[in-house]
Amino acid sequence: MNKSQVESRANETKGKGKEVVGKVSGDENAERKSEGKKGEDKAGAVLGDLNRDSVKSDKSNRKDQK
Repeated sequence: MNKSQVESRANETKGKGKEVVGKVSGDENAERKSEGKKGEDKAGAVLGDLNRDSVKSDKSNRKDQK
């Protein structure tokens, strides 16, 4: 896992916690904000996954060419 993935997944978890607090407290505004932030962080994690996969693929292709 790269730094971007770790940060995104940590922020995604933090957003989920805030969403739960919003639901429990009945604060719909906080709940909506956290859902948006959580989605943003999930997208960041997916981009990190794609980056990692492309690096692995590139390394694999280099080995095959030798």
